[in-house]
Amino acid sequence: MIPDKAPKDDVFHAAEDLKAKAHVPSFEKYKELYEKSIEDPDEFWGDISKDFFWKTKHTGPFMDYNFDVTKGKIFIKCMEGASTNICYNLLDRNVHHRKLGNKVAFYWEGNEPGDEMTVTYRELLQRVCRFSNVLKSQGVKKGDRVSVYMPMVVELVVAMLACARVGAVHSIVFAGFSADALCERILDSQCSLLITADGFYRGDKLINLKLIADEALQKCRDKEFPVRRCIVLKHLSTETEQPPPGCQSPPAKRPCPDLQVPWNPDVDACWHALLRGVSDECEPEWCNAEDALFILYTSGSTGKPKGVLHTVGGYMLYTATTFKLVFDYQPDDVYWCTADIGWITGHSYITYGPLANGATSVLFEGLPTYPDVGRMWDIVDKYHVSKFYTAPTAIRLLMKYGSQPVQERSRASLKVLGTVGEPINPEAWQWYYNVVGEKRCPIVDTFWQTETGGHVLTPLPAATPMKPGSATFPFFGVVPAVLNESGEELEGPSEGYLVFKQPWPGLMRTVYGNHQRFESIYFNKFPGYYVTGDGCRRDKDGYYWITGRIDDMLNVSGHLLSTAEVESSLVEHESVAEAAVVGRPHPIKGESLYCFVTLNQGVTYNAVLEAQLRKQVRDKIGAIATPDFIQNAPALPKTRSGKIMRRVLRKIARNERDLGDISTLADSSVVEQLFDNRCSV
Repeated sequence: MIPDKAPKDDVFHAAEDLKAKAHVPSFEKYKELYEKSIEDPDEFWGDISKDFFWKTKHTGPFMDYNFDVTKGKIFIKCMEGASTNICYNLLDRNVHHRKLGNKVAFYWEGNEPGDEMTVTYRELLQRVCRFSNVLKSQGVKKGDRVSVYMPMVVELVVAMLACARVGAVHSIVFAGFSADALCERILDSQCSLLITADGFYRGDKLINLKLIADEALQKCRDKEFPVRRCIVLKHLSTETEQPPPGCQSPPAKRPCPDLQVPWNPDVDACWHALLRGVSDECEPEWCNAEDALFILYTSGSTGKPKGVLHTVGGYMLYTATTFKLVFDYQPDDVYWCTADIGWITGHSYITYGPLANGATSVLFEGLPTYPDVGRMWDIVDKYHVSKFYTAPTAIRLLMKYGSQPVQERSRASLKVLGTVGEPINPEAWQWYYNVVGEKRCPIVDTFWQTETGGHVLTPLPAATPMKPGSATFPFFGVVPAVLNESGEELEGPSEGYLVFKQPWPGLMRTVYGNHQRFESIYFNKFPGYYVTGDGCRRDKDGYYWITGRIDDMLNVSGHLLSTAEVESSLVEHESVAEAAVVGRPHPIKGESLYCFVTLNQGVTYNAVLEAQLRKQVRDKIGAIATPDFIQNAPALPKTRSGKIMRRVLRKIARNERDLGDISTLADSSVVEQLFDNRCSV
């Protein structure tokens, strides 16, 4: 599967000085370690597990699993019977055993330049212990679910690690999601507690988070599920009483004393007030390696988000190892992942992976273009960032402004660049490599999913010759295959479904509350394989290229959106009879939402209705799902059995007249009408 030797032509190689200290310094070393990880995964991962603290050792096999639905229930287990606490391994172990208490854990950089704070590992441990005691005082215990809806502040990390310390299961909801989306996630996970903030700025825009949270909690009550407590961080509004030392949110450079923060004393409690007089010592709850750590919701092709559940032990091992090797982490590095913790990238590569390695990271609240398009490179220079991880969307956005804003900053500290969220187009890769990295920084183009927990296809900086746009080769323990529609494995250069043949420690364990859905989504189509839902191409050199989703999902700015979910939002409007949503290529976001709506009899399509529809989707799902194009569709192209031909709609959205075989259409005249009505783009 892995070629004996990596190709030398038409590829990019790391500089020799990077290889000198690298954990995996050559392709030959990568191949040796990869073969060990596949042939003897128990020994490979067992050796890595020795770096961590286990209260008790595991019993039975290191890993056990069934991927074949025809042979019984699907399951994945890693180190079952072992007990540990992931928060202890991230903080106590680094402070007390590795003597890293005075090392910076996070440089927090606020939305406004100059709004900043530094937190050491010792300080982070104290803050997490205090908040852990707060959670316990609120009745939170092992196994309880806690919803977290916060901006990118240090307290978000504190909240999630405090949940992990007491054995509670955190469910973090991206702070750009709507009240409906928050309510749906609270209900599905049956969270008894919500942690939020008053508000935050995203660039120039003020987000009143508490208002959205209150609306979500009211919707929960309407569905007869009252959330008993909401803890509110005063991030922007003025705190009237002085909080205890070390407990306050950093002083905002752009405070908002007039921010209206509604308060219900029966439900709401102030973060700062709860911390007064609380001990900064808290014994961790020892958890089984297979106990739940967190639930993170990702869009499902049926429209209902699915709660991806990850467990303590395997996720810890996998995020720690992928972070260390994929970014070739060294003790003197300063690492910056620009993602939001509300997504899996922020879970794995802002919080759990870096902290497990005792790394120093940048935690950024703002936007890449605020207050100007040089903000990211200013931050790189300010903190001497050496390992930088961002999305192709951000790279394409900054490309628009040319090379000058980049070249006006030094960036001399950069050593490794990474991309995440979607395949990077070769043009953006070349700009990233040539302009940002000055041809000296290897690019790790990482492919993975919320479900996989960490990287599964990725270059290693010093070891893997890079091809622009390719995720290259599998990470250790990962065995990919390419299948055709009949489920047959294809050898050599080929294109088809990307699947995996065996688990790794960080793979999801189930869909929360619905194991049958877990099996049907990922294992029913091809028994014996984990099905990613992505297509891929394998070239003559064995390199893997991700070709995109093969189900009804869109990848917008690196975030997966369900077309069914957007369609459901549109048809809730009283004027809409039917809707269909497809993706259209976008130079910045990768894909944009192109929506077709069929109106009820007698309704006229106009600008007012279009604005209402955009707002409806935005309110229902969040700003990320706002339609880019909405087209009036008197009818939709359907087969004689009534199935919408989305393939044809994608062609119309792209203005591509080569439609292929449309003989199964019930009324082919619909197609020409839709071409005539296309949105101007």
